[in-house]
Amino acid sequence: MRLVRASKKAVKYACIKFHYAGVVPAQYIGYSVFNKVGEWCGVILFGGGASANMGKPYKLKYGEYLELTRMALNGKQESTSKAMALAIRLIKKDCPTVKLLISYSDKGQNHYGTIYQATNWYFVEESESSGKDYFYKGKWRHDRTLNTYSKEFLSKLETRKRSGKRKYLYPLDKGLISLCKQLAKPYPKKLSDEVESNPSPNLE
Repeated sequence: MRLVRASKKAVKYACIKFHYAGVVPAQYIGYSVFNKVGEWCGVILFGGGASANMGKPYKLKYGEYLELTRMALNGKQESTSKAMALAIRLIKKDCPTVKLLISYSDKGQNHYGTIYQATNWYFVEESESSGKDYFYKGKWRHDRTLNTYSKEFLSKLETRKRSGKRKYLYPLDKGLISLCKQLAKPYPKKLSDEVESNPSPNLE
């Protein structure tokens, strides 16, 4: 498996075709993923984050943190966790001022952050949201992904309260490991995972 800097064309295609959000982030540093036989598998993207205050809880300035914004892959990669590890290695090389990676798993998509757990990120927070999702073309979509549509059009779509996020941290600077450990909480698990690891005769 190998990763190289992704072209705009590759990023656009992967984000639209392989990621549930169907949107290309406004800013990003992207890597194309190729498997061992040379097949393109999609992209992994990092960006500055939706808020300039994302680093404030960790006393980091803008430019000292990045958000992992997309893992838009088609499933042809041998190992998603290896692709993640290679991307982290490259971002450390290409962005030497970055001390912390931040990422979120979407509760509304029933995502628990399995890939982050497999690659030793720290789970630190589970948040709720006051926003809403729209059901469009067979999928629940964030309102920001439909901001080009009129309010009249959106009013005709089925809506639900947005479910919030699960937040994960990955320190690139050794000085932040202690802080991440202090903030860390037990990994969230799907009920099926809990039943499998802690079987009970009362659960069927």
